[in-house]
Amino acid sequence: MYIAETNSTNTLLLEQYSDSPNLFTIRTDFQTAGRGQQGNGWESERGANLLFSTLLRTPDVPAGGQFFISMAVSVALCDAISRVAGELQERLCIKWPNDIYAGDKKLAGILIENTLEGGHIAFSIAGAGLNVNQKIWHGSAPNPTSLLLQTGKRHKPQALLDAFLESLPARLADKEGTRSTYMERLYRRKGLWPYAEREVSTAPTMNSSDMSGAFMAEIADVTQQGELVLRMEDGEQKRFHFKQIRFVIKA
Repeated sequence: MYIAETNSTNTLLLEQYSDSPNLFTIRTDFQTAGRGQQGNGWESERGANLLFSTLLRTPDVPAGGQFFISMAVSVALCDAISRVAGELQERLCIKWPNDIYAGDKKLAGILIENTLEGGHIAFSIAGAGLNVNQKIWHGSAPNPTSLLLQTGKRHKPQALLDAFLESLPARLADKEGTRSTYMERLYRRKGLWPYAEREVSTAPTMNSSDMSGAFMAEIADVTQQGELVLRMEDGEQKRFHFKQIRFVIKA
């Protein structure tokens, strides 16, 4: 379903269309109250980008394994971008837990909201904002980019959505393959990189010019519950929830 403007596609889908069939999707040109992770807003130029929410009915996913939904959605969005803008294939990555990056720049954000019933997920709402044809941001987002800026070409948001919806069912059905692809696409998957615990700041990323409280570590794993497992320089492994850790990224 297309609607020119709404407050939030996730909110609209939850409040008015949660009884819809699997993969029912709302796309809009503009959100007056778009939402991101941790309550952050999402800045998007009217009509320039892909803003949508999709309803997922996944009764076979237990409550304890709900992070798999996040993995499947982020991998499917990478699939869609690779199909429409193939020149980005090698630079696309997923910054844990589910931001889509091109190099060190953020292309897309994803917000997954799950409704539980007993020990399983009754349904999920997967919302995403993908920067497609935007050139300028006026807010405080530290490192945004778009497909236009990365490729020099304009793209059709609907074509990207169609490719996403084609890929998503297969990604949801193939748990082992989806997890493997997710791990392969992780941002900074190999080598030691700087991180900082979030008690220092509430920002999702941290400029590399400010290294206070930072430490070097390597990604060892991501747990079924979505925790990031980091291997410290001394070999010790530590687990972090996404609210506990942030990446130190060069501005």
